[in-house]
Amino acid sequence: MPCLRVLILGVFCWVPAFAGTPQRIASLNFCTDQLLLALVPPGRIVSLTWLARLDGSDAERVLAARLPANRGSSEEVLAAQPDLVLAGRYTTSTTRALLARAGIPMLVVDAVQDWDGIRRVTREVAAAVGETARGEALLAQMDEDLAAAASLRPSQVVRAIGWSGAALDVPGADTLFNQILRAAGAVNLAARPSGAGDFDLEQVVRAKPDLLLRGTGHAGERSLRTTVADHPVLGALPGLAVIEYPEGAWACGVPAAARHARDLAAELARMQSGAGEP
Repeated sequence: MPCLRVLILGVFCWVPAFAGTPQRIASLNFCTDQLLLALVPPGRIVSLTWLARLDGSDAERVLAARLPANRGSSEEVLAAQPDLVLAGRYTTSTTRALLARAGIPMLVVDAVQDWDGIRRVTREVAAAVGETARGEALLAQMDEDLAAAASLRPSQVVRAIGWSGAALDVPGADTLFNQILRAAGAVNLAARPSGAGDFDLEQVVRAKPDLLLRGTGHAGERSLRTTVADHPVLGALPGLAVIEYPEGAWACGVPAAARHARDLAAELARMQSGAGEP
């Protein structure tokens, strides 16, 4: 089967043109969950990852809770009898290989880290699920949100760092996190030329950020490592503001990422103009 050969070569595997618009779509990746929920009606979704019930917007979580969930196994996906599977390039590799051997049409979606990448991936997925117009509408909303973020930016650039207590888990320059910060009017203190930053507590204190963005896990849960970010020395830094953000949702290259930039820009402007500067 041509689809199988293409998947083994590691590039996109598209549903054959003669197959028609897929009506039973499954997702094996949290970020493709988000795209699928935004693009197609729930009646065409036969399975999402269990993470979709714990992360994303309130509306997305409620909708995902009404749909079947999977944990990435081939047995679960085959039982759902999908006519298209969306998967991430760096996840569920064994399941992807087994589904390919079974001849299941599949689209392997790149993890993208910027707005141009989001445009490309959104259009690719929208074409695969037969929702090109809906995909363009999502991108138009993304552009509106980015324009709103630009208009809401604080008057002074905010010096920020995404630090949740783990020295080697700090989003750097080549991340969507960095793009969201820039769009909101903040500068990422961990933005190295490439790779993640490696800030321990002492380095964070020396950097003197205006804003510490502390990541939460799925369902807003805080892990044990985040207790380091509660260290009293941080509370003693003059003018330091702390905002919690959902790490999973901020890592997904989907049009809704622009909404995070818009909301952050509004919060930063509010803090500078009213309730104390960050």
